[in-house]
Amino acid sequence: MSVNPPFFGQQTGIIIAADVQDFEQLRGLALMSCEFAKVVAIKIGFMLGLRFGLPTIVKCIRDICGLEVIYDHQKAGTDIPEMGQPFAKACRDAGVKGVIFFPQAGPKTLEGFVKAAFDAELTPSVGLVMTHGAYLESEGGYIVDDGPERMAETAITLGVTNFVLPGTKPEVVKRFASGCLAKVKSAFIMMPGIGSQGGSLASAFRAAEPHSRFAIVGSAIYRAKDPRAALQTFIEEMNNE
Repeated sequence: MSVNPPFFGQQTGIIIAADVQDFEQLRGLALMSCEFAKVVAIKIGFMLGLRFGLPTIVKCIRDICGLEVIYDHQKAGTDIPEMGQPFAKACRDAGVKGVIFFPQAGPKTLEGFVKAAFDAELTPSVGLVMTHGAYLESEGGYIVDDGPERMAETAITLGVTNFVLPGTKPEVVKRFASGCLAKVKSAFIMMPGIGSQGGSLASAFRAAEPHSRFAIVGSAIYRAKDPRAALQTFIEEMNNE
């Protein structure tokens, strides 16, 4: 089963990562997003969810700018499979449209969370590799190097078309884009880590070709002296790719 991705029909765009702790900052980001057609969604995380509650946060964003809200629980997909259903129901009831899973707890959890998301008419996005160093075993981390490919293969069989790959590691993005994701029709690749973590939008977008490409950008915008100018710079860079 599949449902339309949150920004169905778009080929490129900016997803604002609203990893802020202040409600007024969130309102400001939502208001600013209204001014830019290339902002296609707002991603929120556990900080806002825990502090103010998901329904309140989603209503604020939708009332101001009408954009789709993607919830990144940081990191959903690490619980037992049975928790997928209550998680999906809570997100659906809050008005969330998309959810991100990093299925580090194994294939049964991946299956449980993805199926529950589809049943709740949410769009699941599966995270494969994180942006920071020492994540994969070859980098000094705990995740075996072929684990993300296995996650992707399982997710594809479940009908997932949205994936999260690190904008800080274009070589990883390219390997997936030309590898296992090449078999996915209309794959969506969302890339965090662009800006403050050192990722280059241009490099990430080139690496993700020919798929639909979306930059997830947060603090490089909302911590900038002029957030609108910072966002415009990212949009111009994207439009030149």
